[in-house]
Amino acid sequence: MKNLSIAILKRFFGYDSFKENQEKIIEGLLSGKDAFVLMPTGSGKSICYQIPAMIRSGVGIVISPLIALMEDQVKGLQQNGVRAEYLNSTLELKTANKVQRLVASGNVDILYVAPERLLTENFQHFLKNIQIGLFAIDEAHCVSQWGHDFRPEYLRINEVTRQFSNVPRVALTATADSVTHKDILEKLDLQKAEHFVSSFDRPNIRYHVQVKHSDKNQLLSFIERSHPSESGIVYVRTRKRTETIASWLHEKGVSALPYHAGLDTEVRFDNQKRFLENNVDVMVATIAFGLGIDKPDVRFVAHLDLPASMEAYYQETGRAGRNGRPADAWMVYSLSDVVAMNKLFELTPGNEEFKWIQRKKLNALLGYCELIECRRKMLLAYFGETYQEDCQACDNCLHPVKAWDGTVAAQKALSCVYRTGERFGAEYLIDVLLGKETERILKFGHHRVSTFGIGNELDRLEWKSVFRQLLSAGYLKAEMSSYGGLRLSDKSRPVLRKKQKCYSGKIHFPR
Repeated sequence: MKNLSIAILKRFFGYDSFKENQEKIIEGLLSGKDAFVLMPTGSGKSICYQIPAMIRSGVGIVISPLIALMEDQVKGLQQNGVRAEYLNSTLELKTANKVQRLVASGNVDILYVAPERLLTENFQHFLKNIQIGLFAIDEAHCVSQWGHDFRPEYLRINEVTRQFSNVPRVALTATADSVTHKDILEKLDLQKAEHFVSSFDRPNIRYHVQVKHSDKNQLLSFIERSHPSESGIVYVRTRKRTETIASWLHEKGVSALPYHAGLDTEVRFDNQKRFLENNVDVMVATIAFGLGIDKPDVRFVAHLDLPASMEAYYQETGRAGRNGRPADAWMVYSLSDVVAMNKLFELTPGNEEFKWIQRKKLNALLGYCELIECRRKMLLAYFGETYQEDCQACDNCLHPVKAWDGTVAAQKALSCVYRTGERFGAEYLIDVLLGKETERILKFGHHRVSTFGIGNELDRLEWKSVFRQLLSAGYLKAEMSSYGGLRLSDKSRPVLRKKQKCYSGKIHFPR
C-alpha cells in the first residue's frame, strides 16, 4: 500500500514525498482505524483523506462546511484527474441526481457534502445503498462551541457516521485549543482514535501588528516596501470591501482581484485560478478564500479588519510561506473593529454561552494585538505549545515597544465612561478627557463633568490604546446597540474605588 500511496501522491498531487504525519495517517485509515488530525494550515491535511479515499473500496464521504470551498476543491481535484464530485444546495435536482448515479455506479472516489445534506433522510438512505470507503470530517472545530466557526449541524454528524461502524473516520482541523480538541473527540465519539498533532510553529512567518489609522495607505506602503510584485492575500470583513480594496489597489498599480462567496461561481473560480497561476499578485478576500488552497509562494497575508479569534487569525496567516521561505503576517486593528465584531456576534444564531465564548476569543485576539512581548510566544501558548526564547522575528522582538504603568490612566478612562452615562464610544470619551468643547459635548453638558479635560497628559493615540487595553482586559464592555458605546463591567468597580490596580504589568502605546 505504501508504494501505491507514493505513486498517487506523485501522479495526482505532484509531490515526491509526504510531509510530517501524512503517511502514518494514510496507513491508519487504509487499515480501518479512526484518526484525529490537528495540523497547522499548509501541512497538507486534505491529502490525508484524499489518498486513502482513492485507494479504499467505495467512495470517501467528505463533510465540508463551506460550499465555495468544496466547489473549488472538487474543481481542483478534477483538473488533476481525481474522480471527485460534490453535493450541496447550489446544484439543481437534475445535476444532483446525476452525481448520485455516478457515485452509485462506482465512478466517484471522493464525494464532498455539506453537513445539512448529510443529515437529510434521503441522503442517509442513499448512503445505505452504496459502499463507503471512509468518512472525513473537515474543519472539525465546527462541532465545538469553543471552536471559532461553530456549526450546529456538526453536532449531529455522529448520528449518521455511527450507523456505519466498520467505516473509518478522520476528523481534521488546523486550529483547536485544548478545550476545543477535547470537545471534538467527545462530540464525534473519537476518544479511541489515533491522534496526530503537529507543532503550530511556523518559524518562517514574521508577525507584525499596527494600529489602524489609514488602512488602505498602510497596506499599500507595506506592499510597496516589503513585497512589490509578490503574491499575497488581503483579508477584509465584508464582500463589498473586497471589491473596493481590490479596485483601489489596482488603481495604485498593484495587481489585485476580489474573492467572496457572493461572486458568480465562474468569476470566483477564474479569479482564484489567475491568482494560483501567478497572473495576479494579490487576492483581496473574505474568509471564504483560502481553505484548501495550496499556493506555496504566498509571501504575505494581510488583515485590514480584525479576525474573529486567534484560531481564525492563525489559520489565515498560515496560508503564507508554505514553501518554507520567509513570509509576513501583517495586520492593522482598531477599537471600532472590536465593536463591529461584537455586533456581528450578537446577530449570529446561537445561545448566550456561544456568544460569550466568541467575545472571549475576540478579547484574546485583542490582547495579542496589544501585546508588548514576543508575539510568537503568545500565539503558540494559546494553542498549548511552549516557545522558550523570544523569536527575534516579530515586530515586538525587532522593535521593542515603549511601556509604562497605566493604572492612573485606566482610572481616568473608566471614570469618564461612568460620568458620561456609559453610552458613548471611545472617540467621544477621548474628546471629554482632552477637554474638547465640541458641539455634542456641549449638547450633553459633559463639559461640566469632573473628567472633562483631566487627560491632557496623553494624546489621542495614547488614549485609544488605553481604551483598547481596558476592553481586551475585560474592564470595559462594548455595547451591542447601534451606537457601539462602552460601558463598565463588574471587574472595573474595584479599580474605580482604588481598591485594586488595573494592570499587573504595563500598558503600551503601539507604534
